Amino acid sequence: MTKSVVLLSGGMDSATVLAIAQQEQQDCYALSFDYGQRHSAELNAAREIAESAGVLEHRVINIDIGQLGGSALTDEAIDVPAAGSHGIPVTYVPARNTIFLSYALAWAEVLNADRIYNGVNAVDYSGYPDCRPEYVDAFQTMANLATKRGVEGDPIQILSPLIQLSKSDIVTLGSGLGVDYSLTVSCYSAAAGGEACGECDACDLRRKGFEDACLPDPTRYI
Repeated sequence: MTKSVVLLSGGMDSATVLAIAQQEQQDCYALSFDYGQRHSAELNAAREIAESAGVLEHRVINIDIGQLGGSALTDEAIDVPAAGSHGIPVTYVPARNTIFLSYALAWAEVLNADRIYNGVNAVDYSGYPDCRPEYVDAFQTMANLATKRGVEGDPIQILSPLIQLSKSDIVTLGSGLGVDYSLTVSCYSAAAGGEACGECDACDLRRKGFEDACLPDPTRYI
């Protein structure tokens, strides 16, 4: 088995990606971030998922990019919008995926891991520019140039296995891999216990995913 770093937010996409990595016979090291987000429910979910999956190690890195503001997910002065917003929504956190992937790249080099798995998605994504295939390709190019392994001809692969899947495709895939979606939290305004608001874009996409997949939705709503 080879080593991989898996970005684990605690949401349904990252839980599915972790299951994919384990199915592909990877020794998984999970990486989560306390970045100044509004609630800790998703991080608590990440810890439960990592423990349930039996990852070799789970680290939670504290990088308070919330101090910079600019997003409804980190600044309580900005309201989380209801579902149906257009364009790049105020829930976009500037440079978040770039920061997360950079930390994952550093840890992968330290571990001598061959892969980094992340759960970005371009089909049902909420308009975030750092969830597109072009972005992932550009980060891969940068990683090849910026790391010792890349320069020596043994680059670390950046894998985004969900990037072209719909939310229903993800639910179907993860369910087949045994993902316990009741452990996951996707809501932008989740309660302390992980209960979802049922009104934000993330809740809308999640609910529709289960409906379109014709599978029961285990989400707990407020």
